[in-house]
Amino acid sequence: MESQQIAKRTKKTSILKNIGPGFLLAGAAIGVSHLVQSTRAGADYGYILIWALLLACISKYPFLEFGPRYVAGTGKHLIAGYKQLGKIPYYLFIFITVASMFIIQAAVTIVTAGLAERLFNFGLSPFTWSFIIFGASIALLLIGKYPGLDKSMKIIVSLLTLATLAAVCMALGIQKEPIETVEIPSLWTTASLGFIIAFMGWMPIPLDAAVWHSIWTKEKAHGNNEKLSLKSAFLDFNIGYFSACFIGILFFLLGVLVMFGSGESFSSNSVEFSSQLINLYGRTLGEWSKPVIAIAAFVTMLSTVITVTDAYPRVISELFHPENSISTEADNRKKRWQFYRISIFIIPILSLAILYNTSGSFTILVDFAAGLSFLSAPILAWFNYKLVTGQEMPEADRPGKNYRIFTIICFVMLLVFNIAYLGYNFFI
Repeated sequence: MESQQIAKRTKKTSILKNIGPGFLLAGAAIGVSHLVQSTRAGADYGYILIWALLLACISKYPFLEFGPRYVAGTGKHLIAGYKQLGKIPYYLFIFITVASMFIIQAAVTIVTAGLAERLFNFGLSPFTWSFIIFGASIALLLIGKYPGLDKSMKIIVSLLTLATLAAVCMALGIQKEPIETVEIPSLWTTASLGFIIAFMGWMPIPLDAAVWHSIWTKEKAHGNNEKLSLKSAFLDFNIGYFSACFIGILFFLLGVLVMFGSGESFSSNSVEFSSQLINLYGRTLGEWSKPVIAIAAFVTMLSTVITVTDAYPRVISELFHPENSISTEADNRKKRWQFYRISIFIIPILSLAILYNTSGSFTILVDFAAGLSFLSAPILAWFNYKLVTGQEMPEADRPGKNYRIFTIICFVMLLVFNIAYLGYNFFI
């Protein structure tokens, strides 16, 4: 009896030790898609776009979950899997990554910069704040490495959830004009359809984040010096993914409850947008609520910047020095760390160059990057499905029949959305 209790405690401890990559996924997810896109969806359209939020979360679930599943089953991350699928999947992934990473890095950083100036009021430009934020993020990642990232994201995501939930509870107590009296914009205009595509493209996170999660999961398993079980991977993923979805709903509700019907027109400048966002909350909830909203918004974006600043250099290091090299594991890790340290400076520098040439405007960056993420989603989704149903995956770790049916339905939804988007933009 005692031995069984010890075994149960050991098993529970092992599962808890592997929790962490899910928080990194949540940290990467909870950013522009939540603070900007989700809030704008609620503010401009009321409750009518809740279907788009929920559908985006549901349709992407299996393909993002396949990342840690593949690591648990094979011990490899998805980049190694793409290379095994053939040259076309491998180079398509590289193209999607390179085409979007600088713009995504720039977009999430400029929004964070605007919020930093609004919160601290130092009189600095968005570009200067972006430089400071990059420097702080790089220092954290190079000094703390993966354990530092892991611990900081657990704290940030937990604080963010509490702050955002508190803001929603405050908003629920405010008496507003009935929503029925507010005119809802048409969903069938070019502007509305473009926004819906951008909204769903990044909600709760682009599908290429499955690759990031698989790398983080493999890194966590290596740090624990044990093979990751499917149960542990599944639990960790669900904690992170559903946290991101839940906070996305909270920001959507904030947009509806606080902003819908206000007539506020948001600026394309990050600092002005941040001021408008927080001032509108303050006018509705009271001046005392501004610090809560400001902190929640800033922490939201900071978590994204940190995780994205870590994710892309990890991807680049794996591409330049793949894990199936004939070198020893220790040598592999050393060389990948060298590529990581180089990439963690190069990517932000090129992103800063983009910010310098866009004069602080962020809405164009956000919509372009989100649209690209939306269009690439079915491609990456199919690659991930092929990997977890292939012969390399142990039979016990492959998706079951019902889950495969659900996955195919989700894939068809992603494909239909893409066809509708392309058809409307190029043929109508």
